[in-house]
Amino acid sequence: MLGTAERPMTPGEVRDRLDPTGELSYSTVVTTLTRLYEKGSASRHRDGRAFRYGAPHGPAGLVADRMSRLLSDEADRASVLRRFVGNLDAKDEQLLRDLLSE
Repeated sequence: MLGTAERPMTPGEVRDRLDPTGELSYSTVVTTLTRLYEKGSASRHRDGRAFRYGAPHGPAGLVADRMSRLLSDEADRASVLRRFVGNLDAKDEQLLRDLLSE
């Protein structure tokens, strides 16, 4: 949800979007957002007395962070990367080659 939002959201805005009925506890949302921030899965900045939360570096940053975490969990990183590159289509493979040569 943070990755698709037009701008960073307050915990209240997140709660309202997740549960328009208002049954979801505000403190639960704050705790969850704080944990996401501490793990690097969300960005945070102060806006008045509250914080606003967003996806780190937008949706692409969130996906890149996930990929990095998954890769770091594997001891044989070379095999993971080899398989990943081997599964790319020709356009994405060329894009990756171009990015690596920059």
